[in-house]
Amino acid sequence: MKAGFRQSMSWLHTWCGLTCGWLLCAIFLTGTLSVFREPITRWMEAGPVPASPQEMDAGAQAARAQQWLAANAADARAWQIRWPAQHGWPLQLSWEDDGGSAHERWVEAGTGMPQPPPRLRETEGGRHFMSFHYTLHGGMAGYWLVGWITACMLLALVSGVVVHKRIFKDFFTFRPGKGQRSWLDAHNLSAVLTLPFLFMIGYTGLTFFYSSYLPWPVQAAYGDADDAYARYEAELAPARPVPAGILVAGAQLPNLPDLLARAQAISGQPPALVVIQAPDTVHSVVEVEGRKPVGNTGRHLLSEASRVTFDAASGRLLQQHAAHPPQLGAVQVHETIEALHKADFGGWPMKWLYFISGLLGTAMIAIGTLLFSLKRRKRSEQEFGAATAGIYRCVEAFNVASLAGVALASIVYLHGNRLLPLAMGDRSAWEIRIFLLTCVASVLHALWRPPRLAWIEQLWLASALCLALPLVNLATTGQGLLMYLQRGAWQQAGVELVALAFGLMLARMALMLQRRWPRAQEAGRTAKPPPGQGAAHRWQVASRVLAASAGAYVFTALTATALALLLPSLVNVRTSVSVLTSSLLGFVLLIAIAVGIFSARSVGKVWLGLVAGSALMGVLVAMLRPG
Repeated sequence: MKAGFRQSMSWLHTWCGLTCGWLLCAIFLTGTLSVFREPITRWMEAGPVPASPQEMDAGAQAARAQQWLAANAADARAWQIRWPAQHGWPLQLSWEDDGGSAHERWVEAGTGMPQPPPRLRETEGGRHFMSFHYTLHGGMAGYWLVGWITACMLLALVSGVVVHKRIFKDFFTFRPGKGQRSWLDAHNLSAVLTLPFLFMIGYTGLTFFYSSYLPWPVQAAYGDADDAYARYEAELAPARPVPAGILVAGAQLPNLPDLLARAQAISGQPPALVVIQAPDTVHSVVEVEGRKPVGNTGRHLLSEASRVTFDAASGRLLQQHAAHPPQLGAVQVHETIEALHKADFGGWPMKWLYFISGLLGTAMIAIGTLLFSLKRRKRSEQEFGAATAGIYRCVEAFNVASLAGVALASIVYLHGNRLLPLAMGDRSAWEIRIFLLTCVASVLHALWRPPRLAWIEQLWLASALCLALPLVNLATTGQGLLMYLQRGAWQQAGVELVALAFGLMLARMALMLQRRWPRAQEAGRTAKPPPGQGAAHRWQVASRVLAASAGAYVFTALTATALALLLPSLVNVRTSVSVLTSSLLGFVLLIAIAVGIFSARSVGKVWLGLVAGSALMGVLVAMLRPG
């Protein structure tokens, strides 16, 4: 590309944003919904909602459960007492007998009397949105495709910042009612408002799976054996102290209320699970696992379920694993990346901030793809020769399906949960199939109908389904929004309130498009094809795309591997730390190389540099690799 740097970045921003924007919009929207995957799952399970979900003494509940287990499973190898996810549900008791068979019973928390388990619908729940977010439900192929699209997102962000020199000045500029100019202002406004969030979410999305997307550093440092990653993690994580030996002679049942109170005082978390190993023996040990709250309101970035272990007979503290790490080290780096990407910190306010930022990011991506169509609708660039009109038509259809279609599929997924027969086999899989089939139907509908009607019809349908969700829920389960609010079931109520808000927002979008769609006479002007847009130019583009994907990836992987092997001797760090550091830097290097590839004047020199650099790094890896 012989244009200047900014012109090259403008081309990259346009085409990288367009070709990846459709799937990226779907990935972003489902990722935004997965911020509230636990409330969505709870709503879709449609479990019983207690009339008065009041707090009860966990110690007294545990004591009653222990009495039941002592009377009915005295010879078991281990007992487990699990508190329910929702107040008012029965406790789950499980044990393993001498023959290794597992058993479970449910008891009423207040009385200790046996109860049937809570009736929950078979569903994938909010996990579906999370799985689609990082695999598109496409297995390993989808997993790698999402990684590639995420890298393209970062590339589009970098090129967008370069292109829009006045991007921060434009942040304070919005001109409504100005057609294409208004859409561009909205694109810039949503981008600048969420720019730090977008860079963070894209980078953490890649580094979340750093050892899978860049496996070579781990393999070079620890070998190709099946336990290579386990040995890497073992070196990265500090060894936990081994519990002291049991010194007390004489068997007796532990004082569970006292142990639970002490565990909660140590960890700050209420109990979620109690495991009593070898009950009623001198070797008995009690392990209390805390419940990590969904809406963690603490000020800690990292939070996990605590574990406190006691000697059952004496009550002596044997081991504790804190809910919050006392100090940050290399092992917490990935936990921090995970917490940042999943909004697993800061409580409900942070989840709402992520949700709103995700919606703005989705809007920014969708508006970007719409801008391409708006420009070409007024003035065709004839980029694809005789096929240009057909490709423009497909672009319009994919624009509809990537936003309106995925929104429609998401609400259809929730309706499917309520309308599919309860006794249906493989019910959760059919929920996902309904989602995917709706996406396909959206594409076909958008190809069949004119763009204006496709947008309006799909938005109105999605709006109607969102607004009808509380009524369908009430008709199929007997649970309604008013009941949720009266009984303090805020997570289930939140799902329906957000659905109503989405319904109103989608209706507003449909009305806006009905009134302000560009008139037909505004379209139809055709520009002369830019010089050099023939077969040679297309070959140049294809060669750069291949260089930025395969070539840059190989060079980055080899460079990260060489750095992982070289760092321990240069700065005296553990091999595991060098592997982690080089892997995280590798993704930054990958984006920087891709920017350089698309801004370089000669694609031949690009390939020459990549091949020479990869060969040099390969030789260095061969020299440094142990064994």
